[in-house]
Amino acid sequence: MMAIVLENAPARLRGRLAIWLLEVRSGVYVGTYSVKVRDVIWEHVKAGLEEGNAVMMWDAPTESGFDFWTIGKNRRMPVEINGLKLVSFYPEENMGDSAENVEKN
Repeated sequence: MMAIVLENAPARLRGRLAIWLLEVRSGVYVGTYSVKVRDVIWEHVKAGLEEGNAVMMWDAPTESGFDFWTIGKNRRMPVEINGLKLVSFYPEENMGDSAENVEKN
């Protein structure tokens, strides 16, 4: 299973995601796809996000049982500590602004 959460995303991206995934709440999409399709969906998110932000998480054989990627300006910054991915917070005045906060391994 995978899930994507969008904030401040354009309507056309939300409509595009609704083609592949079920929107269970506003901006929250879930579905089950292969790694290849998941990567294609993430490329659409990156291309269409504009000023918004997004996180995608999926089942993975990790200690926590899942993995995730983030993109866009957000106070939450993923950090990896001893192989475990956690979330750190920027102070409000110094919010992170990167094209993609967590690159694919």
